[in-house]
Amino acid sequence: MTISEQDILSLLSQTIDPTIGKDYVTTKAIHHIRIEQNNVWLDVELGYPAQRIKNDIEQQIINALKTLPGIGNVHVSVRSKIIPHSVQQGVKLIPGIKNIIAVASGKGGVGKSATAVNIALALAAEGAVVGILDADIYGPSQPQMLGITQHPDSLDGKTMEPVQAHGIQAISIGLLIDAETPMVWRGPMVTQALQQLLYDTNWKDVDYLIVDLPPGTGDIQLTLAQKIPVTGAVIVTTPQDIALLDARKGLKMFEKVGIPILGIVENMSTHICSNCGHTETIFGTGGGEKMSRDYNVELLGSLPLDIKIREHTDTGKPSVVAEPDGKIAAAYRLIARRIAAKVAESAEDLSELFAKIITEDN
Repeated sequence: MTISEQDILSLLSQTIDPTIGKDYVTTKAIHHIRIEQNNVWLDVELGYPAQRIKNDIEQQIINALKTLPGIGNVHVSVRSKIIPHSVQQGVKLIPGIKNIIAVASGKGGVGKSATAVNIALALAAEGAVVGILDADIYGPSQPQMLGITQHPDSLDGKTMEPVQAHGIQAISIGLLIDAETPMVWRGPMVTQALQQLLYDTNWKDVDYLIVDLPPGTGDIQLTLAQKIPVTGAVIVTTPQDIALLDARKGLKMFEKVGIPILGIVENMSTHICSNCGHTETIFGTGGGEKMSRDYNVELLGSLPLDIKIREHTDTGKPSVVAEPDGKIAAAYRLIARRIAAKVAESAEDLSELFAKIITEDN
């Protein structure tokens, strides 16, 4: 029996990408199919970073194609291609940054900053070039969580070089001032500081810039929505009713200003006793899932209330780098891939293409 390209595409249209939940043909991931004497070569191009699961995807597709009668050897090559995606109308992309992802919460104390930094590190672990911007001017926490204290370098006296930490680029107001100096600033100064941190930093070919927002829906969030090109937002909450109430406000704010919601991360979903192993839902259960249903957005994943997450961030080595093969790191990497996959599904940014179109009068 002779194998055809249509046979291959037909089979792969039933093979589901585990991260996206759609088949590889629908997502247009299959490229360069070549058949010689029933031996098959093909490329899989993913729109999200997947270094840690690349071999699993290759094997999944090989196993699927091996079910075709008469097929010979199968050679599959998986790679990722991350491109800029669309942002708010009238806002231009920033040189050196392809996609900006805002990580937000309606209230403090839900583990948003720990979630943001672990998502950033997880994306980097999957092969992406990643930056993190600590947008909490009043209470910056990323320097502590990343274990960095040095001031950013300036090569020209006008702009800053991002500080490298665990393989990602980072910038924070906390790297420019003394750790105990309070920021007694009014709203306009805070928003100006945010813009300077973003635009005056020489980001280096960043695929994803994670912006760790302060809690609430104030000046920083409004500036982000109006003046900064945001690809999408992630809402962090706990299952607790009061946290969900505030998280809903944050979600509605992003909807109102036209920034897509990539999904919800439910933090502190369960607590597992480190002594006896007993599991308790301290902050309630099912809140994130209900919120995702109510607003028709994806529940990207749930994270436990685990003392290790706190210990790791306090010592400047978040869980993804402290225990890269642990269950917590695996949960963060899955959430990070799902976020990147949601970005990949959004419209491609074509502003650069249109900028090259020149019209001339005859």
